[in-house]
Amino acid sequence: MFRKIILIAGPTASGKSKIAISIAQKVKGEIINADSMQVYKEFSILTSRPDKKDLKKIKHHLYGFVPVKNHFSTGHWLRKVKNKIINLNSKKKTPIIVGGTGLYFNCILKGLSKIPSISSKKRLKIRHYHNKIGQKKFYNLLIKKDPLCIGKFDKTDIQRTLRAYEVKYYTKISLYEWFKNTKSDFKDYNIKKIFINTPKSQLLKNISSRVDQMIKKGCFEEVRNFRSLKINKALSANKIIGISEISDFLNKKTDINQLKEKILIKTRQYAKRQKTWSRGHMSDWNMIYYKNTSVLIKKVLKLVS
Repeated sequence: MFRKIILIAGPTASGKSKIAISIAQKVKGEIINADSMQVYKEFSILTSRPDKKDLKKIKHHLYGFVPVKNHFSTGHWLRKVKNKIINLNSKKKTPIIVGGTGLYFNCILKGLSKIPSISSKKRLKIRHYHNKIGQKKFYNLLIKKDPLCIGKFDKTDIQRTLRAYEVKYYTKISLYEWFKNTKSDFKDYNIKKIFINTPKSQLLKNISSRVDQMIKKGCFEEVRNFRSLKINKALSANKIIGISEISDFLNKKTDINQLKEKILIKTRQYAKRQKTWSRGHMSDWNMIYYKNTSVLIKKVLKLVS
């Protein structure tokens, strides 16, 4: 039975999506999204989703299909990816999973914990309490209740704070205890793991160029439309880099140069976190980079063949 998966990770603006397309064309592959922000329907420019030219070159899956008003978890993603992998492998095609969301790759390789379902009513109760006291106090309550959460995610990450709290509150077991007892659904697969380790200097140039392109392509309109939907602040779509910065600009709180600088800073910080995460969780991956893209593609191709 044909059982092969190629994983291509890397920090934002590392060029991994273009590399994935080149590899897919050479290995009879199709691309599956592993970026938690590129799943959202309403954002193509701000999340740097593959453009129409890229989509014509190779078949892409799980991009821009979730409305921003919907809750979309790692579990939802894994279920969809599992079906895609089985379907593609049955046609002797190689799924190439590409993106920058470390948790997505983690659940492919290590599995996802079987945490009991928590009802919407119970989850809403926790969210109301969070809204009442604010993120800072809520996070402090969480680490008192569950010290295993310390250092596991950013203190300002509302979504992960809420998830960790509700799991500990309703199951009496830490989210990270649940994580310990998990197994991958893909143990018997031939999995190739590539991390595009673009150096900081090149990454900063790429990020700067990307921000300029976003503004030229009209990301303001995406944010205007998003704001008009008035979605719950706890939903993950709110974390898309650029929403709050562009909102400040639209509200005349900042000028265009301040806007660019703020997005640049936040994107650089995100890229740094992705690299830090990779050092802690991807030590057995093939870390690779060549300035010459053709050489890089050849080297990656050799590693995945």
